[in-house]
Amino acid sequence: MFPLQQFQGIQTPFYYYDTQLLADTLSVINSLLDDNMHMHYAVKANANPRILSQIAEAGLGADCVSGGEIRAALEAGFPAEKIVYAGVGKSDWEIRLGLEQGIFCFNVESIPELEVINDLAAELNRTASVCLRINPNVGAHTHANIQTGLSENKFGIDMQDMESVIRRCSELANINFIGLHFHIGSQILEMDDFKALSLRINELQERLETAGILSVRNINVGGGLGIDYSDPEGHPIPDFKAYIDTYRQHLHLRPGQQLHFECGRSIVGQMGSLIARVLYIKENAIKRFCILDAGMTDLIRPALYDAYHKVENLSAMEREETEPLLYDVVGPVCESSDVFVKYYALPFTQRGDLVALRSAGAYGEIMASQYNCRTLPKAYFSLNKK
Repeated sequence: MFPLQQFQGIQTPFYYYDTQLLADTLSVINSLLDDNMHMHYAVKANANPRILSQIAEAGLGADCVSGGEIRAALEAGFPAEKIVYAGVGKSDWEIRLGLEQGIFCFNVESIPELEVINDLAAELNRTASVCLRINPNVGAHTHANIQTGLSENKFGIDMQDMESVIRRCSELANINFIGLHFHIGSQILEMDDFKALSLRINELQERLETAGILSVRNINVGGGLGIDYSDPEGHPIPDFKAYIDTYRQHLHLRPGQQLHFECGRSIVGQMGSLIARVLYIKENAIKRFCILDAGMTDLIRPALYDAYHKVENLSAMEREETEPLLYDVVGPVCESSDVFVKYYALPFTQRGDLVALRSAGAYGEIMASQYNCRTLPKAYFSLNKK
């Protein structure tokens, strides 16, 4: 999978992306979507311009959470009419940008936000199409820091306020209510979580119909489908079929309703790896440390979420096999939390070896920082094309 000869002479650490895997993933997604289904790529997962352009060329829309992401999506070729804009704290300039560009809709999270969008739209003589983000109070089996669908989270409008906020939309001259938006979290692997969301949406739709509200043209279920961090080779493409079929079977759409998804990690997660070089092997009385030139500034997920990424010694694959040794794989950043994995079995590893941290295509490069005045990692791409 990794062209080691091509890596020679490249300054580490860097991100390496398998563009053929992305093409295959996009092909699977497009083969599964019905005519009333729309996939918007969650730009926050990875905004590398080349990756964005490939996704746009495949016909997907974009899910943005900032004005910067809207700009990046437009520059990459996403049509404005396929861009949705979410976020609990949209600033005035970001809202104006969305209005001026004519994006598909704003996913609105509060009445104050709704009123600001209306005022700004009036100033520009525009009408803003909005979906209301409803907090469904559905828990997801995932890390607490990436749950978004509980009442305790900062996201969305309380279910009890749904009807009153929809009615408020009708009172605002520059607001066009077009649907409901939901998102319960990220890195979800249990389809029952998406089933639970479907059943909650069914309840809410029935409630709206009882209240005489029949104008819900779009249902946006967000994203959240996870990837297999333990076995990226065995499962390079997530089970999009099970994911989409769960909604087909359990979500009761009304005639003419459009269903929208906002996947990010599941589209780009497995295509990317962080390539690093071993600086030192350090041993003390109780541990053996493998110190890389990549750290939490290049891939923050392990430090931020205690997330797991499979570590592979690429150089050792070309040597005679040895019994594995246990290492704490760490970075050079001046923080005790700069640790990728502890007590990890690797073949005999030495200074100069190339190491891959797998499944880093999502929330890797995009979250990199220059803490300790470190240089941001560059990106390189595979050349293989079928």
